[in-house]
Amino acid sequence: MRTCIHALFAILSPALCADWKLVWSDEFNGTKLDYFKWGIEENAFGGGNHEQQIYTDRPKNVRVENGYLILEAHKDNAQISGTQRPYSSGRIRSKHRGDWQYGKIEVRAKLPAGQGLWPAIWMLPTDEKYGTWAASGEIDIMEFKGQEPARIHGTLHHGGKWPDNRHTTKTLDLPQGNFTESFHTFGVEWEQGKIHWTLDGKTWQTQTKWSSNGGAFPAPFDQRFHLLLNLAVGGRFVGAPATKTPFPARMDVDWVRVYQKR
Repeated sequence: MRTCIHALFAILSPALCADWKLVWSDEFNGTKLDYFKWGIEENAFGGGNHEQQIYTDRPKNVRVENGYLILEAHKDNAQISGTQRPYSSGRIRSKHRGDWQYGKIEVRAKLPAGQGLWPAIWMLPTDEKYGTWAASGEIDIMEFKGQEPARIHGTLHHGGKWPDNRHTTKTLDLPQGNFTESFHTFGVEWEQGKIHWTLDGKTWQTQTKWSSNGGAFPAPFDQRFHLLLNLAVGGRFVGAPATKTPFPARMDVDWVRVYQKR
């Protein structure tokens, strides 16, 4: 007999539950990161966006404790191979451990508040079939500016190779409260020629038009992608941290779940 991880939801809406099968997940219930599912990125290059953090594999920046993945940013002038940056933080990815063509991807997380903090849940192409960024695409499930605690962004990057790339985006504002006070579930439902963005299971944006200079529609979003979770500091999207931005700052992730059609 088929089962659904959300038993109550299955009772209320069995047809929706039956459409999806859980194919990959991490509940972060262990004592350390599962390296069969994730790799920790170490770099000091600012992500191409003039970010001010250095990503490390130190437990102070990336760890699992009390049932959560914690990505934590510090103002500590960290160094890697002689390169120093004013902040350190954490970034993980599922590349070659979890790669999918189409599916429902959901991440339950609580976000940090503060000018210049930039947590993100996003996806990149594993194979770059259509060329380098952004000809092979990027799916931003959720981006957040710490100085705008009630707003999230959902974006597709596509078109040509930089600087001939394009993006299509939309924002969502919570009617009450903000994303730093409690956990929310951020997701996409991605199928051929259509991507829905969801918040706590409800669709808030749908995109059906995009392009790639490397191939015909639905390229580039017809190939396998992998998942990334990170907490950036500074950069063009959010601006530099303010003197009152609290450090350490952390993004807490309760779980990650990936489903595909039965």
